[in-house]
Amino acid sequence: MFKKILIANRGEIALRVIRTCREMGIQTVAVYSTADADSLHVRFADEAVCIGKPQSSDSYLNIPRIMAAAEITNADAIHPGYGFLAENAEFADICARYNIKFIGPTSEMMRLMGDKITAKDTMIKAGVPVIPGSEGLLDNVDEAKLLAAEMGYPVLLKATAGGGGKGMRLVWKADEMEKAFESAKTEAGAAFGNDGIYMEKFVEEPRHIEIQVAGDQYGNVCHLSERDCSIQRRHQKLVEESPSPFMTPELRAAMGEAAIKAASAINYESVGTIEFLVDKHRNFYFMEMNTRIQVEHCVTEEVINYDLIKEQIKIAAGIKISGKNYEPTMHAIECRINAEDPYNDFRPSPGKITVLHTPGGHGVRVDSHIYAGYTIPPYYDSMIGKLIAVAQTREEAIDTMERALSEYVIEGVKTTIPFHMQLMRDERFRSGDFNTKFIEGFTLE
Repeated sequence: MFKKILIANRGEIALRVIRTCREMGIQTVAVYSTADADSLHVRFADEAVCIGKPQSSDSYLNIPRIMAAAEITNADAIHPGYGFLAENAEFADICARYNIKFIGPTSEMMRLMGDKITAKDTMIKAGVPVIPGSEGLLDNVDEAKLLAAEMGYPVLLKATAGGGGKGMRLVWKADEMEKAFESAKTEAGAAFGNDGIYMEKFVEEPRHIEIQVAGDQYGNVCHLSERDCSIQRRHQKLVEESPSPFMTPELRAAMGEAAIKAASAINYESVGTIEFLVDKHRNFYFMEMNTRIQVEHCVTEEVINYDLIKEQIKIAAGIKISGKNYEPTMHAIECRINAEDPYNDFRPSPGKITVLHTPGGHGVRVDSHIYAGYTIPPYYDSMIGKLIAVAQTREEAIDTMERALSEYVIEGVKTTIPFHMQLMRDERFRSGDFNTKFIEGFTLE
């Protein structure tokens, strides 16, 4: 087992990793930018090293400085968390070169699943259902028009190196294609340095359902059930839950089997997530694989009583997994608490927290790095915490969440708590009648 782990991240995920390491008797090293000097992950780690200025490029994305911090503290492993360098194959290669264990998959696995065209080809060979679309990148707009006419509109143009909705355009009819194609390529090139575009058939009224998987260094792979992430805004998840209210035992078995095929196809090592789109007829299609721990991992932990960070560390240390597939025994819902103004188009709201009261009680979990007096910096993602409610049924979990949200007091900045309060009371949401377009018709009162 590792003696000392450096956490190449910040905020709540850094604190989350530190907590599990402490339970496992592993020393921790926090790295931080000058903007995060007063963050809790810096305070609770055994050691802390400042690695640069507030901008991510000068700190959390600066590989030489992170490696220098690992060297001077004698860390024998690095946990990347999520975001930043978590899916950076070059970073994983550098860690291997310097004999520091990257807690995650190998760089080869990341490259196979990081490029969406390569990932799709890999899944087709593995027998995993994929969304109909182009066999590779589109060379020009004429090729795009021809393929769209064959498949039938609507179609979706997507950046091969994309994420977060960048380089993505929905095209409903032929005369929209040229403008959509050019703008998608331009945006993809600016965002990712890669303007490659491919096409997929647009799945109408889709659910976004993902399967958590774990694989070890010995070829064992298991799935740990599903999470429903359909409540989204501009392709950014807002609420996640497990089990999905749309799920059936037959669908769970089929999706679980497909997820294991997907992970096994690349001999996946670590925890990861296979993401699917599921249409209204419960046909499911592979969308992408996240080769890291996810923000919403807490939901799975609560419904199967399973520490995913601990499992991730154990796998990296060469310990075998049980190979057992899991089904949820409880119901959990997670609300992402962002420092954003939901009454002003969710505009970011950085600043100093003057008053903070976190909820508690049976069935309530709060993962957060904020405290009264903490200043939320404007340089990073606006998520400042995750509120998780768990109960025996979905109805009870929603009731617990609504109660917990009513206790959550954050003053000094705007937050998404009012949005979540209204959502928990919405009859369509409570009935489970929603898809990825739900928020487009949701008006905040």
